Parts: sequence; C-alpha cells; structure tokens
Amino acid sequence: MDIKKATLVLEGGATRGVFTSGALDCLMGKDLYFSHVIGVSAGSCNAVDYVSKQPGRTRDCFIPADKNDSYIYGLRKFVKEKSLMNMDLIFDKFPNELYPFDFDTYFSSEIHCEIVTTNCITGKAEYMTEESDRERLMKICRASCSMPLLTPIVNVDDTPYLDGGLADSVPIDRARKFGNEKIVVILTKNRGYRKKVPSSAMQKLYRRAYKSYPNLVRTILRRSFEYNKLMNRLDQMEKRGEIFILRPQVKPVSRLEKNRESLLAFYEHGYSYMERQMDNLMKYLEEGTPEKA
Repeated sequence: MDIKKATLVLEGGATRGVFTSGALDCLMGKDLYFSHVIGVSAGSCNAVDYVSKQPGRTRDCFIPADKNDSYIYGLRKFVKEKSLMNMDLIFDKFPNELYPFDFDTYFSSEIHCEIVTTNCITGKAEYMTEESDRERLMKICRASCSMPLLTPIVNVDDTPYLDGGLADSVPIDRARKFGNEKIVVILTKNRGYRKKVPSSAMQKLYRRAYKSYPNLVRTILRRSFEYNKLMNRLDQMEKRGEIFILRPQVKPVSRLEKNRESLLAFYEHGYSYMERQMDNLMKYLEEGTPEKA
C-alpha cells in the first residue's frame, strides 16, 4: 500500500456522496492512500470505508440493490419515526450484517482518520477519532451524518451532536494543522456553488426545534455565510496551487436522491473523473509547495 504524506478532506452532501465514493474507489483501485483523512457528514462514511480499504462498500450502502434496504423514508414513515432516514439500518444493520464493515483493518490502519461532528451545546465543530470501539465509531459516523430537522440528535459520550457540516463543511484549517504540505479536497457540488441564506420561515423553524441549543442555532443560521466565505477561499488556494480539488463536472444528484440510475451515474462520474485527473493529482503530490508571494 502506497501511503502518501498528505491530507484528504471529504465534504458531505448526503446522497451526493456517491461522487466521492467513485473517486475513492478509483484511488483504492490504484492502491493510493493518504496519511490523514477527514470526513464530514456523508464524507465520514466515505472516509472510514477508505481507511478500511473496502472499495465499493460506500457505493453499495448508498445504492442498495434491494429496494427493501432503502434507507430514505417516505413522508408517513418520517412523521412516525421523526427521521427522514433509517439511521439504525445505515449504522447498525449495514455495517454488521448486510454490508460488513472491516473494523479490524480500520483499527489497525496507519492512516489517521477524523470524523467531524457539531457539538449541539457549543455549536462548534469537533474532530473525533476512535481506535478500538466498534459501536462508538459507528455512533460518531451517525452523529456526523445527522442532518438538522431531518434526523435526531445523536448522543456520544453523553454529549449531543449533529451533522459536522453545520460547523465545518470543509475543514481546511483542521487539515493544515496536521502539517502536511499537500491537501486533497473532494467536494460534492459544482464550481461556483454557494449556499442561500435560510428563509425567515426556516430560521423560525430552527429556533423552535433547537431552542435548548442557542449556540447550535447560531451556527446553523451562519452556515451559508461561513460556507460561501470558505468556498471563495478554497478557490483562491486552488488557483495558487496550494490544494488539489476534485469536484463534479456534471449536475449533482439531489441531496436525498432515490433514483438508482441517477446515483449510479453520479458514482461513475466520480470514478471516471478521478481517473482522468490522476496525472494532475500525482503531479501535485510530487511537486514542491509553491513559493508564497
């Protein structure tokens, strides 16, 4: 296994994460691994499967062959379960029964993997790791993927957490703290994408739903501003050759896409585009860091 001293940052985006799955399956097919990985939301599922060296696993979880294994609920089930997704299926039955996760390979890996969550009490990002406890690892991933309003809060070590993307959608500053000169970022949206400010109605909904967590509400309402500022910064870093970014070149699927053909096509796009960009990626990894002006 060729482990490059570099940091890999994986954005979330719910089912858009199949693009990342394709890209990572391409890397794994070439036995190319990075010394540090940070996964956010759906990116955390991709991250752990990359560290456990299981090409195709995230794809199969995102796009189950059996319709009975669909993890996205309909409206009636959403009202009953108070969740739009079957989180028990994704983070219990999938890894332990249907699509077995290789915990042993993950825990013995030399790769340092962090999963980003948002602490509901502080409203700040936390970069969590787990090196031996199977249940806690899946619980951290579950917390990182728990979207506000759509899925329940997850308690880890008696602390409430939600989607890591709320507080740090693309943890570039965290990545730089590892001291690696090279940072590879995989995004799930097109170049130029910017988040819209939540409507006044949505803002009221967030405030009502999370009235016990004022810092979380503040983080959620500032998310579009922080995200857009970060995207502008990443664009400039990319232009200066400081980071390598892989992003979709076609229209992404919806955030909760159910159509199997659409998901497979987006996965294949991630795989083929990573393959086409491989020479550029290797050139970036092997060249020296550009001199600062």
